Amino acid sequence: MISVSNLSIQFGKRTLFQDVNLKFTPGNCYGIIGANGAGKSTFLKLLSGDLDSTSGRVAMEPGERLAVLKQDHYEFDDFTVLDSVVAGHSELWSIMQEKNDLYAKPDFSEADGIKASELEEEFAEMGGWNAESDAAELLSGLGIKEALHYKMMSELSGKEKVRVLLAQALFGNPDNLLLDEPTNDLDLETVMWLENYLANFNNTVIVVSHDRHFLDSVCTDIVDIDFGKVKMFSGNYTFWYESSQLAARQQANQNKKAEEKKKELQEFISRFSANVAKSKQTTSRKKMLEKLNIEDIQPSTRRYPGIIFQQEREAGDKIFSCTGLSKQIDGDVLFKNVEFTIEKGEKVIFLSRDPRAMTSLFNIINNQEKADSGSFEWGVTITPAYLPVDHNSFFQEDITLKDWLAQYSPDTSEIFLRGYLGKMLFSGEDIFKKANVLSGGEKVRCMISKMMLNNANLLVLDTPTNHLDLESIQSFNNALINFGGTILMSSHDHEFIQTISTRVIELTPNGTIDKLMDYDEYISSDKIKALREEMYQ
Repeated sequence: MISVSNLSIQFGKRTLFQDVNLKFTPGNCYGIIGANGAGKSTFLKLLSGDLDSTSGRVAMEPGERLAVLKQDHYEFDDFTVLDSVVAGHSELWSIMQEKNDLYAKPDFSEADGIKASELEEEFAEMGGWNAESDAAELLSGLGIKEALHYKMMSELSGKEKVRVLLAQALFGNPDNLLLDEPTNDLDLETVMWLENYLANFNNTVIVVSHDRHFLDSVCTDIVDIDFGKVKMFSGNYTFWYESSQLAARQQANQNKKAEEKKKELQEFISRFSANVAKSKQTTSRKKMLEKLNIEDIQPSTRRYPGIIFQQEREAGDKIFSCTGLSKQIDGDVLFKNVEFTIEKGEKVIFLSRDPRAMTSLFNIINNQEKADSGSFEWGVTITPAYLPVDHNSFFQEDITLKDWLAQYSPDTSEIFLRGYLGKMLFSGEDIFKKANVLSGGEKVRCMISKMMLNNANLLVLDTPTNHLDLESIQSFNNALINFGGTILMSSHDHEFIQTISTRVIELTPNGTIDKLMDYDEYISSDKIKALREEMYQ
């Protein structure tokens, strides 16, 4: 258990939050949410002791162990992969080192033997004899193949190191587990493994994530950092979001009586609980259902971007088709003999175990890259808008946001441009920010405003939620659900994919898998699992 008492943190004259009093108890998973800059990662650093608070204290129960997902990818470069994982349990690792040093002594004495015997007993009590096999099991679950287990960490890629460090945090069943963006650089299958692992983890988990499906799958409670306050609510992210929206609507409706509002809130809780109960039960969801109550429903002060995609012209019947498209990079076959036809209004998710495949395909069909072979054709009525995964080239010039957006607008008046930038939460003096110093999330919001100006009838989106906060992701998601045109996209956001896509096309080195079904159905089908394994051979 972690107790937080009268906690506050101040940087200069800016108070991030103050008077925080919370308890994080075993068997629960707490999702930390808040707008970019609200202090989510800072809060985790205060809990872990990596940062000192201005006032107040953080305490754990005596003898409890805390594990934290490390952010320094080079810290363990001199360790093997397996040793890096075991080193996550510092006490066990220390005993192992002390024990090995004793046995290595050339003048091993009787006193050394007694000490070694004591260490062996402690080692066994901590499960030391199973440490290597437990570490290997975690690594395999996170997609690190056995061939890499005895390599040095310095030999691994950045994405592989992220997975090893996650295994390190999970190793040894810590009493308290702190995870900052644990799904970053994980593919969708590995995220599902982690969801199942954490949903059945019996100790205390505190996690920061922008992945809504992940938060819904593992969280029993949401901790919202908003305008200097830190509040805890029972339920997962979707319950927090939908209930806060309902409460905001009720707050705006002055004519509705208090009894009617209370009845509406109670009906919402009953409906939400029934829907969760019908889904696959996990430990966390069962606990969540026990605690939902009307006091947890409060309006949020969070601001959401206003994203609306409108089509200037209706698309005709011919949308897009391709034949025999193939592409290799550095000798790796990304896809081969890709052939498909897109129908009007379809919303297609493109998948691959190699994310370069989707980026190359989207660049090819937008004439930014050449295929090795094959051809493609757009319908004459199609006006596409493309959001590439790498959009830094759009933000090289030292110009204001207003002037940046004016490059893509038929109307360059300030009042018109302010309207579009305001929808994306750039208000007041924000429009005079320089385009070349924007954060990743600000750049994506600018690209979305550019796309809205296009009034396109087909959107091509390459991992569009990268760098966005939960509020922007939620608004983007809702806008794409309501978009009447055609969408071709890739994404690592499960909720995004499931709620938007109507068709799945997977690109493999041996052709495509093309299914007219939703994403959850696709990944749960045993026949498709077997086919996927065959296609990646």
